[in-house]
Amino acid sequence: MRHSLQTAVAVAASLIAVAFALSTFERWLTARRRHELAWTGALAVFAAAAGALAAGAQAGWSGPTFRTFYLFGAIIDVPLLALGTVYLLAGNRAGDVAAWGVSLFAAFATGVVVTSLFRAPLPAGELVQGSKVFGPLPRVLAATGSAGGALVIFVGAGWSAWRVVRTGAPRRLLWSNTAIAAGTLILSGSGTLNSVFGAMTAFAVTLLIGIAVIFAGFLMATASPGRPPAIPPADLWKPPTSRPARPAVDGGATSRPGRAAVRVRT
Repeated sequence: MRHSLQTAVAVAASLIAVAFALSTFERWLTARRRHELAWTGALAVFAAAAGALAAGAQAGWSGPTFRTFYLFGAIIDVPLLALGTVYLLAGNRAGDVAAWGVSLFAAFATGVVVTSLFRAPLPAGELVQGSKVFGPLPRVLAATGSAGGALVIFVGAGWSAWRVVRTGAPRRLLWSNTAIAAGTLILSGSGTLNSVFGAMTAFAVTLLIGIAVIFAGFLMATASPGRPPAIPPADLWKPPTSRPARPAVDGGATSRPGRAAVRVRT
């Protein structure tokens, strides 16, 4: 069964995520800020999950399509968002430690999702809940990744607010982390819409809205704090002024009278 509206919205979400990922990656190439690289990875993972959603809505759900969607959308994406928050607020040293943890978690989750057997047949015409087809371990990984990553993002938003109030930190950190937290809430709400109410169309729409709000937070985090200094105009070129030539002095003559001349006069 084809779902044209869900397919169109999911394709739009995937294309927008790709465009956002390219924009964030370009910013990372320019400034080499590691939170932008982490967010690029999160956007790329989201694009893959949205692409799997579009494929499942259009052609029907299969094992590889559902595994791709579940791995990238339900397990890996939010921890990558949280990793960007750690880099932004805690610095490169703490971010590098967190990056190792996220990498190991993602590698382990990939192995589990790829090798886990389905407990029930996949319905081709609807996006089924993971609890109906997967065993306990994939579901635990999804809960850990989503809840743990969201907790880091919400704590980051609260910490940003505290820094603005107590230390006068730039307000853009507060607004950026608040937007990222709001986008994460919207993505979480999209999962609730599908898993509880079976509203696949609303799920796809909230995915699109959530990723747009998250990218707005990325832009606020990487915006320059002030207007760049204006470049002063260049001075007009003027020809060099020529100095008057000094008169040549004869090497054999002297400006003082010689001793012989002095004697004659005396």
